[in-house]
Parts: sequence; structure tokens; C-alpha cells
Amino acid sequence: MSSDPSRLSRLRAIPLAGPALARACGLLAASPLGRALAPVARMERVTLAVVAFAALAIYAFAVLAGEVLEGDTGRLDRTILLALRNPRDLADPLGPVWLEEVMRDLTALGGTTVLTLVTLAVIAYLLLVRRRATALLVAASVLGATVLASLLKWGFDRPRPDLVPHGVAVYSQSFPSSHAMLSAAIYLTLGALLARSQERVRVKVFLLGVAVLVTVLVGASRIYLGVHWPTDVLGGWAVGAAWASGSWLVMLWLQRRGEVEAEAPAAPPRA
Repeated sequence: MSSDPSRLSRLRAIPLAGPALARACGLLAASPLGRALAPVARMERVTLAVVAFAALAIYAFAVLAGEVLEGDTGRLDRTILLALRNPRDLADPLGPVWLEEVMRDLTALGGTTVLTLVTLAVIAYLLLVRRRATALLVAASVLGATVLASLLKWGFDRPRPDLVPHGVAVYSQSFPSSHAMLSAAIYLTLGALLARSQERVRVKVFLLGVAVLVTVLVGASRIYLGVHWPTDVLGGWAVGAAWASGSWLVMLWLQRRGEVEAEAPAAPPRA
């Protein structure tokens, strides 16, 4: 694991967390594990990290799904939903009226219409810049995630929460949340694609951070509006993150085989 001073200086430049990240990387590089990983190429280390993250997400979903099927999460789910409602009127979420409108706007970011438009816009852009194989891979990833979300919902067949009135209309089963899953799968994949086109660490962190933030807000809005149990959203996040990680690994593998366009070099900074 490299302790290149230029890399550490770029890490230190990240606001707030930069110095702590740089110190942690320096300590890790000096540790026995860091020395053992030093001969490993940077891309291989990234691949190993993504594989470990995907495996952890799949394991978390499997454990959560088992708890849901056994009914062990019911008490926690009900407690959280009720905590977000006026105890004198369960149709009234906590907070001012405008907050409920904000949550409806946020939840739309994980809806079929918005995700379809975002995906089509990204595919159109990739085709315009002649990255046809990448566009095909994005389309296949999104289509696969959509099919998987539907299959999981039908397989678990968990009813929607009936504890509080719903803040928006719903039409399908509850577990896992397709809004949470698809927003994670799509926004994290697109965020990672954009991050690869940037050379500066702080820009990469910003792009991935925005993707994570949008994913979290979409899932939180589903709980606030009472249309999903909290464990539905956790399950959706876990599967979506694992799917995005898998899509990323497939893209790296195809790039190494030359079947997907390589990452475009970053533009040199202006003088």
C-alpha cells in the first residue's frame, strides 16, 4: 500500500476529514498489512475492496431477510414508524407541512419515472461520446436491477405497513424497498462512473458522496412517508449497493479484456 507523499497531501486537502484520512492511510501503509499489500497493483487493491464490500452487503441482506421472514423485526419497525408520527394523529408525520412535501419530492428521485429519465440521459450521453459498450453495460445493469427488485418483492411477498396512513400511493409488495434498492444501484453506479473521469481525490469523494447522500435521502423518505418498514429500506440499500459493486466489477473486468472502453484520461489542469 503506497504512502506516496503527493497522495497523502491530496487527502489532507479534503475538508474536515482530510487530515484524519491521511493519518490513517499513513499508519496503514506502515503496518504489516500495508507492507504486505505494497506489491499489489492499485487496481487490484480497488477490486479486492469492492469484492469485500459486495460480499458484506449480500451477507447483511441475507441476515436481515432471515429476521424479516421470522418476524423478529416487527417490534423495531413499528417503533420507528410510530416515532415519526404525531401520537394524537397517526396521519400526521412529525415536522412542519413543508417537510412532508420535501419528502415527497425526495422520494420521487427513486421512482420509476425519474430513474428512467436519468438512465436514458446517461445512456444518450455515453452514445454521443461514442462509449457504446459502456452505454450497453449501464442499460443492462439498470434493467437487471429492476428485474431483481421485482423478483425479490414477489418472493418475500411482505405486506406494506398498515400501522400508519401512507403519504404516497403504493402498488407493490414491501420487502425490499425498490426505491431504496434501485436508487442505490443506479446512483452509486453512475457516481462511480463519473468519479473515474476525475483525477482529483476530492472531486471523486464529492461525486461518490452525492450519490450516497441521494440514496440515503430516498430511503429515509420512504420510512417518513409510512410506505415502507425501516427494514425494507435497509434490505433495499444492501442489495442495491451489492448490485452496484457487482456492476462496477464487471465493467473493470470487461475493460481489462478490451470489450468496454477504457477510462478517458483526465483533462490537464489549466495554467
